Amino acid sequence: MPSASPLQHPIDVSPLEMGDPAGTYALRLTTRCIERDGRPWFPIMAEYHFSRDLPERWETELRKIRSGGVTVVATYVLWILHEEVRGRVRWDGARDLRRFVETAHRVGLRVVIRIGPWAHGETRNGGFPDWLQELPVAHRTDDPAYLELVRGWFTEIAAQVAELFHDEAHPERPIIGVQVENELYDQPDHLSTLRRTAEDVGIRASLWTATGWGGAQLPAGQVLPVYAGYSDGFWEESTVEWPAFGRMHFTFSTIRDDLSVGADLRGVPVEGEAPDAADDPWPFATCELGGGMQVAYHRRPHVDPDDVAALALVKLGSGSAWQGYYLYHGATQMIGELSTTQESQATGYPNDVPVRDYDFFAPIGREGQQRPHYHALRRQHLLLEAYGDRLAAYPAILPPSTDEVRWSVRGDQDGGFLFINNHQPDVAALADSDDVRFAVEFADRTITLPQEPFRLRSGVFAAWPLRQRLGTIDAVSATAQPITEVTTSAGTVVLLAAAPGVPVELQVEGVDASRVRGGHAVGREGITLVRPLRDPGLDCIVEIDHTTFVILDERTADAVWKGEIDGAERILIWSGEGWFDDDGFRAVQNSESQTAFLVGPTADAAAGGAPLFSPVTVPGAGTLRELLRPTFGIRAVAPVVRGGSADRLAAPTDDDFAALAPVAVPIDDDWFDGDDALILEIDWVGDAIRVSAGDELLIDQFWSGRRLDLDLVPHRETIRRNGLSLRAFAWAPDSEVHVDRRVRPTASEPVLEVRDIRLRSIRTHRIR
Repeated sequence: MPSASPLQHPIDVSPLEMGDPAGTYALRLTTRCIERDGRPWFPIMAEYHFSRDLPERWETELRKIRSGGVTVVATYVLWILHEEVRGRVRWDGARDLRRFVETAHRVGLRVVIRIGPWAHGETRNGGFPDWLQELPVAHRTDDPAYLELVRGWFTEIAAQVAELFHDEAHPERPIIGVQVENELYDQPDHLSTLRRTAEDVGIRASLWTATGWGGAQLPAGQVLPVYAGYSDGFWEESTVEWPAFGRMHFTFSTIRDDLSVGADLRGVPVEGEAPDAADDPWPFATCELGGGMQVAYHRRPHVDPDDVAALALVKLGSGSAWQGYYLYHGATQMIGELSTTQESQATGYPNDVPVRDYDFFAPIGREGQQRPHYHALRRQHLLLEAYGDRLAAYPAILPPSTDEVRWSVRGDQDGGFLFINNHQPDVAALADSDDVRFAVEFADRTITLPQEPFRLRSGVFAAWPLRQRLGTIDAVSATAQPITEVTTSAGTVVLLAAAPGVPVELQVEGVDASRVRGGHAVGREGITLVRPLRDPGLDCIVEIDHTTFVILDERTADAVWKGEIDGAERILIWSGEGWFDDDGFRAVQNSESQTAFLVGPTADAAAGGAPLFSPVTVPGAGTLRELLRPTFGIRAVAPVVRGGSADRLAAPTDDDFAALAPVAVPIDDDWFDGDDALILEIDWVGDAIRVSAGDELLIDQFWSGRRLDLDLVPHRETIRRNGLSLRAFAWAPDSEVHVDRRVRPTASEPVLEVRDIRLRSIRTHRIR
């Protein structure tokens, strides 16, 4: 039986030169976590690029982000989009950084700005304008000529966000942090210069970060290293089935660095192992936990929602004190006056990414779709909202061996959380494990979970409480993951999530078995062991004194939302899409039929057997129109071309696409009447596709087994004038492009087909 022994680990002040000296909501770095107002704080950060979306959508999308349990939004400020023409700096429209930050603040989010000057983000020149890229200066160094240009750029940014920086005197202001540069590995003095330059022109943040992966050399005391973790990578060679680095992100470890991220741009082989960071005197912080993965032409990963959620949970169990996702919200690459902003071999990169598509299969898609991993991550974020102040202060304790089962504990001598992961991506799926149970030794007793061994199924990952205060009960250990809790006048309702195949039991200390209702309870050596009488679900309820435990099945657990409705904190059970706003909850209506919704807990939910949740009906309003499937007369295969610094397969060019005959998508003018969004959904198979209105490229995609979605509403006038058309290349049976084996075509002839095409109209209904 695997065992671990948490010990008391003191927390000290971090030696990094940042933070607020005092004041309300003062931010301070310790050796383990960030403190806010003197208490541990667990930030949850989502990357959303303001300049790669429409400003009229910012508020709704930011509210979706906040409703996912996120507390901080991070965003790149891409120089090329603001000063494409030298000397003409633009902050209009989608470039309006100040409006974006103020909108984020209004919806309840703090902000981290990633100011570069080099940013990457799969952007042309890494975000440098062409004119800057071509100047005879030593880019990304302390070359005085280069620094003079950077100072001018930072001055422009400072003017846009003046008086928006959180500090001791202004704790309510939204910008709490700044990242300088990105993926700079061997210029620590330059990073220090960038911070100093930014501060000189008025960018004065409480927190300063820099990417630490790849063995980066960072200036001592000047920046907090932030790390990445992806389940797959488009930057690998097309011959790679699953990257070698993948396993580390599904294994509990105190190693924070990933030497492979960005290695293709460095042009050097990945050698050696990253150092153990258990003794680093600053918190384990992440900024790029993969919310999905972008595709390149030569390699197109097919990341699953559970890959994202399991990786995030493993980082929690490995000691993360700051969860940062890249991307959390998909985006559209912008087209400038002089060029696209596409990362491509033509601009010196080893990879061709799409011209416009930067969806990333993120938790929130490019068109605002809330995907399964949005809901799965929200479940984790609700846990962090309710219990993150405890978790942030706990160190990660790794058992002596994880050969049989991958697990860890974050805790001290009195209590903690146990983390389990038996999930890896499909290509390297883990097997079931038999006779599993865990022993954790605390100062005064050993907790064994569960009491009897069980079979741990492949794909299961979870976090269990160890001697945690849940509701009014001081010490609860359980084989179910806490989600959240809400207190009413009648008591506290605690929601827990059962894992598939794991027997649910609660081990409660200091409570006699006679005080338990709704479960089979047996007292043993100071612990009352409780097993529910029902299978997990809304009716699986155990009551102990003034606390009502509801143990949910996995599907219902992912349908839990928490927010304010009519001035009171509520839990919603809603398996669809939506978001909280100032007037309640907006449920997305994307079906013609009405759907069920539950709101609670009711005022007397914890007393006298009253129902916990009240049903609410969401009327149908959305419509689904099946369109006539377009057919391609010729199944043309793209030219096979290699290029770039790594001699990789290159995407078909504009001229290649122009040589194809366009295939029209018939449209009706009344499509655009009265909908919040009108999503064109194209289920297709092939190689590469472009959707255009006349000569304007609306979206493109390299096929990886994903549907192509496009909201037509922002383009309605262009479509009305010019129509809508497709151009596409067929999948070649002998293609050397990497596509996941689960979806890769096996036909002996070129494949190009639209399997289904339809329009989904989306409206919303307010829940009050």
